[in-house]
Amino acid sequence: MEPASYDGMPNDVLIVEDDPIIALDFEDTILGFGVKTVRAAANVAKALDMIADRPPEFALLDVSLIREKSFAVAERLEALKIPFAFVTGYGADTMLPAAFATRPRLPKPYSTDALQALLKNGCSRP
Repeated sequence: MEPASYDGMPNDVLIVEDDPIIALDFEDTILGFGVKTVRAAANVAKALDMIADRPPEFALLDVSLIREKSFAVAERLEALKIPFAFVTGYGADTMLPAAFATRPRLPKPYSTDALQALLKNGCSRP
């Protein structure tokens, strides 16, 4: 895995999002920040396969996917010490398991500045 680029941005971001329009919007925005690779998975199984194949440097996880939650992906990322944040359209009231209660959250709709800060701050964490 390559280190984060000189500007603090990760080189590889995984997006776990079941809405293809939102996933494409995230991808376009993140690539616009200078991130080299952005990959997207629409469900937990695909995300876990992608992580096993090549772990990302950072991940954005939509909490509620079609018929499932992204917590299994969060557990895997945490085990690998890969920084991630939850994305939710339900605001701060979204209930997360206690293990993830302090994880960063990005509301939908998101601001470009907030997303950029999240990526920079997430990759600077130990």
